Amino acid sequence: MKISVCGKGGSGKSVIVTLLANAFRARGYQVLVVDSDESNSGLYRMLGFSQPPLPLMEMLGGKKGLKDKMAVKFSSGESEVKMEVLAQDKIGVKDIPSQYIAQRDGLKLLNIGKILHSLEGCACPMGVLSREFLKKLYLEKDEVVIVDMEAGVEHFGRGIETSIDRVLVVVEPSFESLGIALKIKELAADAGVKKTCAVLNKINSDEIAMRFKGELAKRGVEVIGIVHHIPQIFKACMGGHKLGDRVFPKDLGKVVDILLAKT
Repeated sequence: MKISVCGKGGSGKSVIVTLLANAFRARGYQVLVVDSDESNSGLYRMLGFSQPPLPLMEMLGGKKGLKDKMAVKFSSGESEVKMEVLAQDKIGVKDIPSQYIAQRDGLKLLNIGKILHSLEGCACPMGVLSREFLKKLYLEKDEVVIVDMEAGVEHFGRGIETSIDRVLVVVEPSFESLGIALKIKELAADAGVKKTCAVLNKINSDEIAMRFKGELAKRGVEVIGIVHHIPQIFKACMGGHKLGDRVFPKDLGKVVDILLAKT
């Protein structure tokens, strides 16, 4: 199963990705986390790795090599959302060279690429690589992929979700976050994802949880989990530390049950 985690910037996508990865590991699944957010660089620390793996785009000569491959495709009339830059027809998790994977205890992290310098240009090459990699990635029965998407909705325009099984949108208690969640539901349906679910995050009262749950339900978005404000999570994020495996909101077990039941 391939799950993309989307939402407004600052809503806590990386936190939910990490908690979900730990929850699936607790069920005995092998988990590959794909960092497809080209701007946020802290996911590897939350997952407990001392450093990130080499970006996958380095396998293609870095951003410049990737852009050169895309230029050739463009010149032959291919559109960005359909072009392919990888030589392989199918990719298994075990086929990925070790330098592009960080791993511990059945948890693996792959990083597509990051924007590191000013005037570097757009993140389109990383989007092309993300879409094709996820499309060609095949999974064994005990493997789960969780994708930390860039903030907002631009990745839908690049077609990344066309090979995703479940879209999970993270909603914090704000009007903007609610609006983006509803747009994500619409775009996910256009991409062929039949149902978008939501997790409420940074919730500090049952009243707020019920209000946002009701607003989403009116628009056909099911809330399958609620993560309240947890001091350990806040401190870990402030200090750039690992989210401990024991930090396990009770609703995350329910989220995993629902996601597995929908496969």
